[in-house]
Amino acid sequence: MTTGYLWHELYGWGDTGSAPLFPADPGIGLQPISHHVAHADTKRRMHELVVVSGLIDHLHRLQPRHASEEELLRAHTPEHVERIQRESRQPKGGDAGDGISPFGKGGYEIATLAAGGAIEVVDAVVQGRIDNGYALVHPCGHHAPAHTGMGFCVFNNAAVAVKRAREVLGVPKVAVVDWDVHHGNGTQSIFWDDPSVLTISLHQDRCFPPNSGFGSERGEGAGHGYNLNIPMPPGTGDGGYLYATENVIVPALRAFQPDLVVVASGMDPNAMDPLARQLVTSRGFRGMTQLVLDVAREVCGGKVAMVQEGGYSPYYVPFCGYACIETLAGVQLMEDPLFPVVGGMYGHDLEPHQKAACDQAAELVAGIG
Repeated sequence: MTTGYLWHELYGWGDTGSAPLFPADPGIGLQPISHHVAHADTKRRMHELVVVSGLIDHLHRLQPRHASEEELLRAHTPEHVERIQRESRQPKGGDAGDGISPFGKGGYEIATLAAGGAIEVVDAVVQGRIDNGYALVHPCGHHAPAHTGMGFCVFNNAAVAVKRAREVLGVPKVAVVDWDVHHGNGTQSIFWDDPSVLTISLHQDRCFPPNSGFGSERGEGAGHGYNLNIPMPPGTGDGGYLYATENVIVPALRAFQPDLVVVASGMDPNAMDPLARQLVTSRGFRGMTQLVLDVAREVCGGKVAMVQEGGYSPYYVPFCGYACIETLAGVQLMEDPLFPVVGGMYGHDLEPHQKAACDQAAELVAGIG
């Protein structure tokens, strides 16, 4: 089995400035800090763990390229692409679109490299150059709908890659499994009326965006029934996430029978993340990855491409992402040194209210065909 892996040093050069989240403002008490909450160091540290641990020797390195305007425009409007290009040329850069997602000068080039990195891994899986793969890209993408960026996302990397897979490579059906702790609203929006793409989002209920990601959001027109949300209560740990994966995501993939599975792999459900309140450990991420791999082998020959999304704990994100990549490669070289702490926290067993939320979402699987 060959597992592809993609990283580029420019991903670590994404400049999100010195604001904590909203722009620094002494008048209201918002102090500047050494870096924004979505700084790229978290992913750089993940890459360095992959290298230092020796896992890199079990992976096939892939090189990213810049996504072209034509490729971006399959998922985004011309106005959005043009604005990002224009602001990227400004001395201090610009913002993806919501006022909390800054990028520095040259941010357009880094964002197109992130989208192109997702394309490269998806292409390699579809074309059989690798069995599965992981695109460790920055900035993330799943919050970006067609017309804007938001939530630290400039372009929707996974959606750009899926659009190319469908329209250029001729892949009949694609499933996007998003386990970032925040709702994958941008991906949902882009494929809202498309029955050839099943979008599944497993997220913390109403964490971000507010009032988004409900089970009632099913798609429309021909795409009705092909969007599935699994909103989980705060405090859900490994037990709840594994139950949701096994009892909602896996049956949905079996029902849909995709030709390719793309995982929007956010690490922010982790137990140390500052922007959410879930308790997932590296063992939870390892288990979810294995469950998706197993069902993908049943339905599409194991074609799984994982694309990095969020994750904001520089301490624990590297170990969670590392566990996913190890699982893809079918090796285990290193134990999680922080597991004795995070694994001992109360809340990892499946609770009745968490099971009820999953079971409610599972009822929607019957609408997938």
